[in-house]
Amino acid sequence: MPNIWKQPHTLDGLNTLNANTMGEHIGIVFTEIGDDFITATMPVNEKTVQPFRILHGGANVALAETLGSVASTLCVADLSTHTAVGLEINANHLKSVREGSRVTGTCRPVRLGRQIHVWQIEIRDEKGDLSCISRLTVAIVARQ
Repeated sequence: MPNIWKQPHTLDGLNTLNANTMGEHIGIVFTEIGDDFITATMPVNEKTVQPFRILHGGANVALAETLGSVASTLCVADLSTHTAVGLEINANHLKSVREGSRVTGTCRPVRLGRQIHVWQIEIRDEKGDLSCISRLTVAIVARQ
């Protein structure tokens, strides 16, 4: 697949963009950018687990939304006139992940239209097993 990004980007830049956000608070770190994907990790720790000490489903969704929103922003040709806003997200939690480990999310496009982007985000545990699959729909809208 050809390079889909329309905005300049580096891992340092993405992690700086994440500063002082929920993503930074829960430990999301961007780790790789390919021609058509972005990857980030998140620890499974006291900030991301539920009372039974396994990864909270909402933390999975936060990782997925962070990846997809950033990906859509990088696909907008002119950020001075348009912005990316989330419309809908869903997640299927397939396998629990215990506290003390780390998950990795990889975001790839399903469709990149002029006004609608759809992303699939796969979240895997340290063994590479799929623990969550999410789909995010993003609207590209004119800035007011």
